[in-house]
Amino acid sequence: MSERTKELGLISTSKFKEWKLVIVGIAFAFLWSSASTATKIGLTSAQPFVISIFRFLIAGVIMLFVTHIVLQNRMPAKREWIQIGIYGFLNITFYLGLYVIAMQQVSAGLGSLAVATNPVFIAMMSAFWFSHRIKFKNILSLVLCFMGVILAAYPLLQNSYATPFGILILLVSMVGYSLGTIYYSRVNWNGLNILTINGWQTIFGGAFLSPVLWATYRSDKNIFDISFWTSVCWLAIPVSIGAVQFWLFLLKNNPIKASYWLFLCPIFGFIIAHFMMKEPISFYTVFGVAFVICGLYIVQKKSKI
Repeated sequence: MSERTKELGLISTSKFKEWKLVIVGIAFAFLWSSASTATKIGLTSAQPFVISIFRFLIAGVIMLFVTHIVLQNRMPAKREWIQIGIYGFLNITFYLGLYVIAMQQVSAGLGSLAVATNPVFIAMMSAFWFSHRIKFKNILSLVLCFMGVILAAYPLLQNSYATPFGILILLVSMVGYSLGTIYYSRVNWNGLNILTINGWQTIFGGAFLSPVLWATYRSDKNIFDISFWTSVCWLAIPVSIGAVQFWLFLLKNNPIKASYWLFLCPIFGFIIAHFMMKEPISFYTVFGVAFVICGLYIVQKKSKI
């Protein structure tokens, strides 16, 4: 094989890898941002914790079957169970438990916009947690993101697509996600497979929510119809499994570049909500998304969380 042929082959392989990353990145952004609309659809048929428990059970069982039965990965050992329990409480029980409550009172587009601000919360909380100096860019990015959320929420508040309390719960849920992310990144997992961690933390997180479901369940508020099962299955498989695996693939390839795919989430989120839920897109929406994207860009540029 000539040197020229080898060179062309390397170029072709490089181009294929680039396109693969682009396709995976777009798929991740689309699936991740679709979660808020899928949740809103499910809430038309069932209580929030009913949706959550079914979602976590389906996703957890599938991931555990794949990791332990198909891939034959080891089970967690000793202290790893405690670590998974803590991670599951922060990332599933606290974050998604509050998130699904908030989605009863905020629009699907606003929900996806808030989720996209997580890197900013993580950067700020990491600085507080580990006593690092808070940089000006972190403060600026946080201000821009909050301004963006407020701008996007303004017409939604006027038209009853959101409430102040719903937005507050949504932002508090982001704190839970950020805490979970920081905890996960700082714990020694001893080579435990990521699918094993995700599977068990999903099951644990759902189990921690069970008492709340038991206390609040009302049979007359739940209709297990096509809307319910479509919502739950979409949240469990394409979002909880598919989007997470795409995200891990992007992180493994390049953690810094991976974070930039979050820029697409609020854009996809409002578009999906507009077509699926007939939610309005206004100049406030456009400028709000622009502010959030600027905030994300500032905090992620040459940063390693």
